[in-house]
Amino acid sequence: MNIIIPMAGMGKRMRPHTLTTAKPLIPIAGKPIVQRLVEDIVATCNEKIDEIAFIIAPNFGKEVEDHLLKVAEALGAKGKICYQEQALGTAHAILCASESLDGNVFIAFADTLFKATFRIDTSKDAIVWTQRIDDPSAFGVVKLTNNNQIEAFVEKPKDFVSDLAIIGVYYFRDGQRLKKELQRLLDEDIKLKGEYQITDAMEHMLQNGVKFYMDQVDEWLDCGNKDATVYTNQRILDIKKDKEPLVSDSHKTQNALIIQPCFIGENVKISNSVIGPFVSLEEGVEVHDSRITNSIVQANTVVKNAVIDNSLLGKSVNYSGKPKELSLGDFSTES
Repeated sequence: MNIIIPMAGMGKRMRPHTLTTAKPLIPIAGKPIVQRLVEDIVATCNEKIDEIAFIIAPNFGKEVEDHLLKVAEALGAKGKICYQEQALGTAHAILCASESLDGNVFIAFADTLFKATFRIDTSKDAIVWTQRIDDPSAFGVVKLTNNNQIEAFVEKPKDFVSDLAIIGVYYFRDGQRLKKELQRLLDEDIKLKGEYQITDAMEHMLQNGVKFYMDQVDEWLDCGNKDATVYTNQRILDIKKDKEPLVSDSHKTQNALIIQPCFIGENVKISNSVIGPFVSLEEGVEVHDSRITNSIVQANTVVKNAVIDNSLLGKSVNYSGKPKELSLGDFSTES
């Protein structure tokens, strides 16, 4: 099976953090979002993974590309870097990895993490993963028959059709068939709001005999904005606290209390402070005379004389000051 991870989006809702770091590379409990996504897919689907194709923007840089290739290699798969030079929609993004659209294909967009335990029935034509939500009007949804077979895809329904939102995770038994459908959209210039959408390709496949089935994840964790990303960090810390080491042996504390679960990275220094619960301190962070809860503090940031909650601080930030909820991009200074 091949895995395709589209991750070239600009992440505008996550600014200022995505001005210097691609959204899928923002750390969640010590690992980039995309790394956690791929590791969870491989651990969950119980299929041999031959290739992992990452679809990125050309300006992500060699360091990012090398990291992604190492993620694939560590999971026993061949890594491949593909480029999407223009943001032209989900269908266009997937087609940028056209050489990987062959045989069994699993596709997951890299702004989503999920908690699930499933086995892919590779005999099915296609599977679309969903999550029940209270307000489906802002999402694509699926309409089902009685046996969980999909009979229609509806994009952002104004009137209630279904509360099963499509979360951006898909399986296709015939990658070549999907490739032809995606190419058809481009050739015939079939767009929705100026972009080529995978749901249009799937709807055409459905009308031409491909059988789509629905499966559900236990929990859908969005990383679309600051608050959602901080919440996702909280959930991943809780889920992983007994499954992987989260506290580095190299961190140093002096008169400090760490309330678990937390991620404490390499060479972190904490003094006269209380950290946690649900805090991630990345490599090289320093915290002095402060209280931090439910937050992500990225590499080499220094926090002094502060009370911080529900916050996301970028890399190499210097912050000291009054109690505050923060969203500071990389290399910021505030006091």
